[in-house]
Amino acid sequence: MKKICVVGSLNMDLVVTVDRFPEPGETITGREFATYPGGKGGNQAVALGRLGADVLMIGKLGNDLFGEQYLNNLKENGVILDGVKVEEGVSSGIAVIEVDSTGENHIVIVPGANGKVDRAFIEENWHLMEERDIFLFQLEIPIDTVLYAVKKLKKAGKIIILDPAPARILPDDIFLNIDYITPNETEIETLTGIRIKDVDDLKEAGHWLVKKGVKNVIAKAGKKGAYLATSDDFVHVPGFTVEAVDTTAAGDSFNAGFAFALAQGKGIIESIQFANAVGAISTTAKGAQSAMPFLRQVETFIGQRMR
Repeated sequence: MKKICVVGSLNMDLVVTVDRFPEPGETITGREFATYPGGKGGNQAVALGRLGADVLMIGKLGNDLFGEQYLNNLKENGVILDGVKVEEGVSSGIAVIEVDSTGENHIVIVPGANGKVDRAFIEENWHLMEERDIFLFQLEIPIDTVLYAVKKLKKAGKIIILDPAPARILPDDIFLNIDYITPNETEIETLTGIRIKDVDDLKEAGHWLVKKGVKNVIAKAGKKGAYLATSDDFVHVPGFTVEAVDTTAAGDSFNAGFAFALAQGKGIIESIQFANAVGAISTTAKGAQSAMPFLRQVETFIGQRMR
């Protein structure tokens, strides 16, 4: 099996449930409070660890209680920690999330140590990274670092998977270094400027990214599955119908499933099918990382659904 590396964010989510959001200057009483490990990088690493991948995490935490909790969580889920640094004098990345009775939310993100993942940190960990084969990136660390790392890794012959989330416009030169990009509908609209109203629009947007240099565009479409756009094809890979409870980090689970299947030598269509299954299962329980499936669950799920 190929070795995998996740380069990205590590956040602790601080979640408060309220009956309604407070007005400016108002103090209200919340109903519940909980902390959950999150951040797109950490989510993908934990999902991979649960599947049984050989996965290294490259990222930073603060020298605080959240950092300590997160390190323990990564270790418990089988993630290799050699590339995770505790940064002095800065907080761990956090997301303060208010959720009201209708399910709407307000979110404030403080990048903290994630903002310190710079070019020097990539160089510091290069000896670990060059031993890996498949790399996953997201956009919750500085974009300069992402661009620097993918260019350096591509020159070294590595496989690059980019989850372009949160949605933002990217410089054209990044696309030349991407083997697989996995946007959802909002993200592909932001990347291309093409409004997605139907499958034809999605096809146009996918091929726009291919012309920019991306080898494979995998457009995530939720319960519909995913669409693969290449230089000479556009294919729908159907998803799986489940009773969704919480879709938090379903996209991160998808990316982890896809990378895991690729690492096992599966073809791209089979890898997308596996990713669809991992993403679907992750929505059937509450929480992000806590709902991510183990390999046996995924194999059983696929076996039952694809008879």
